[in-house]
This record gives sequence, C-alpha cells and structure tokens, in this order.
Amino acid sequence: MVSYRKDRGWGPAPFLMDLRLGLLLHGTLLVILALLVTRTTGQKIYTNTWAVQVTGGAEEADRIASKHGFINHGIIFGEYYHFQHRAVVKRSLSEHRSRHLKLQKEPQVVWAEQQVVKKRKKRDIYTNPSDPKFSEQWYLYSANQHDLNARGAWQLGYTGKGVVVSILDDGIEKDHPDLIENYDPEASYDVNDKDPDPQPRYTQMNENRHGTRCAGEVAASANNGICGVGVAFKSKIGGVRMLDGEVTDAVEAQSLSLNSDHIHIYSASWGPEDDGKTVDGPAKLAKEAFERGVSEGRGGLGSIFVWASGNGGREHDSCNCDGYTNSIYTLSISSSTQYGNVPWYSEACSSTLATTYSSGNLNEKQIRKVSFLLTGEI
Repeated sequence: MVSYRKDRGWGPAPFLMDLRLGLLLHGTLLVILALLVTRTTGQKIYTNTWAVQVTGGAEEADRIASKHGFINHGIIFGEYYHFQHRAVVKRSLSEHRSRHLKLQKEPQVVWAEQQVVKKRKKRDIYTNPSDPKFSEQWYLYSANQHDLNARGAWQLGYTGKGVVVSILDDGIEKDHPDLIENYDPEASYDVNDKDPDPQPRYTQMNENRHGTRCAGEVAASANNGICGVGVAFKSKIGGVRMLDGEVTDAVEAQSLSLNSDHIHIYSASWGPEDDGKTVDGPAKLAKEAFERGVSEGRGGLGSIFVWASGNGGREHDSCNCDGYTNSIYTLSISSSTQYGNVPWYSEACSSTLATTYSSGNLNEKQIRKVSFLLTGEI
C-alpha cells in the first residue's frame, strides 16, 4: 500500500523546472517582493489567521471570535480553532500584536499564534500525457521481475479493500472516471477554500494535477476499460486540497487530522524546499497532529502517515534535514528506477524506511499515471 507514495520521483524535468520559474515570475509584485525579502532576511510572512486554543467548547470559541472581530472557521482538532480577522492584511512582514494580545487576555484562551506562511513544494516529476494501460505498468507486474509483485498480492486477496487513503495535496478530481468508483467524501476536504469539495482549481498550465495523479497510483479502478489500475484498486480514496493556497501550521494540522477515525493512511508528497539549503519541519500544531494521529487515530490503532523522501538529489539535499521525512511518526519512502538505479533526484538519508519504483532516467520506463481531465485524455 505504500508503493504509490513515492510519486516524489515524478519531479519536474529540466525544461519544466525552467517553465515553473517563469510561472512564478508572473505572480503579483507584492507576493514576489515578500518572498524575496523572506529568502534574503529570513523574515516571516504573517497571515490574517490565528490558531487559538480555547477551553469551553465551540460556543465559547464563537463568542471570543465575535467579541474581537474574528471569524471562527471551526475546529482544527481538539480545542484548537482557526480564526481569521478581515481587518488585518492578508500578508504582512510584521505580526499584529494588538489583536494577538486581546485574544491572550481572554481567560478561556490557553494559547494563540498568528499563522505564518510556510513554503511547501509538491514532490513530483511531470511527464508528457500518455495512455496508461496495465500492460505498461511494469512496476506492478513485469516478466523480468523488476516489479512490486502486485499481482501476487492481489492473488492473495490484498487489493486495498477496507482501507481508506487520503491524498494531502492540491485536490483530486473526484469525478474522474478512473477514481469515481472508489472516491470517499468522508476522506476529503478543501482546507484552502474551507468546504467539503476537494476538486482542484483548473489553470492554463494544469499545475494542480499532482493530487489526482497520486490518487490514481493508489486507487484507480480495475477492469473498467479506462487508464491503468491502482496498486490498491479496491481501496477508498479521498483528497485534501491544502497546497493550492497559503500553507500554514494550522492548514497542515487540519489536513493531517481530518476524520482520523475514518482515514487509515495519509499520503503526502510535498515538503520544504529541496534546495540543499533549507532546514524546516512541522511546527507546534502539525507536531501535535502527528502525535495524536499515531496514538488515537484509526480507532486507537494509529494513523499511518506516508511521506515522499525528497527531490533534491541534484542539489545535494539531504532528507535528514526535512522534519517531515525524518519524523518518528512518518514512513519515509524513497525511489528506484526501473532497473534498480538511484534516480538523479533521489535524496539519501537515514530516515528512509523503504524504496520503491518510480520514474527515473531517460533510458528507463516511467511511471504511468491517470491523466488530468482538463487535458481531454484519460
């Protein structure tokens, strides 16, 4: 069940890396300047949202939010609530101390923190659209034995039946013809727009297709005449749209703790910059979400957090410096090419639990993925 998670190996080909850089340059001047200042000085970018720990329940949280001009967007998990203040600028290089202090003076407020933007990158290599068929999914079954022996597992009855997986990413196409049969709304949510629909935001460059492709690797339906087959084709699949907006500690924690008694496996193929210079990891709420998940999730059996190990091989990055992959609460998965070689993007570190097949060198076969519906090809 963890083999799909190494989608991290689908990171951008060189020409697409240049293309992504071009897209970033088309962002608003304010955002670009803010990012440049952050990179050069290490200064934080503050949002107009707060994570607030409130005792006394939801009504007390609503009262406090209303009293101080906040909107309560609901529970992150436990006693933590997600507040937003419309009178505070959405992005700022300085924190808003006055509103923060007013919250802290409330007797029912145990802890509060103005949320800062956390830069997170999807770990994926995009390839040209293809017509994936089972016969082309060499990593699931191949006569030369360079495979996962998925067919052998299926023959023993291990098809993912009864397992619920949620992809924490940029959303998934819940109506995709190869996913709709296994789609699970209880394993899905849009944290970016705060609604139950994880449908990705369509753009001209299709940059929000990553989650759909990950979902297809896990749970694409079998025997329906469409695309290929997921490694766990009878599992239930959901998606959390959380990377298509500002990523904060609260956003990560809410995603990691979504419906934890229903979801068995959370799959994340993203993380801090793989540039060989960045050392980053989960903050207070995300750490607590991990701890609660492994101790209380899945009906007390513990949530399973599967993480892609990193795409920074070319930059000599180390996944030991990534606080998500080296966490004791995550299963960190690295990648191998078709012939068992180390891909150019792979990072080596002691936290790697397992290695599985992924896309690799130009002279070796690539992973087949479900196509994004917007391309018109499936």
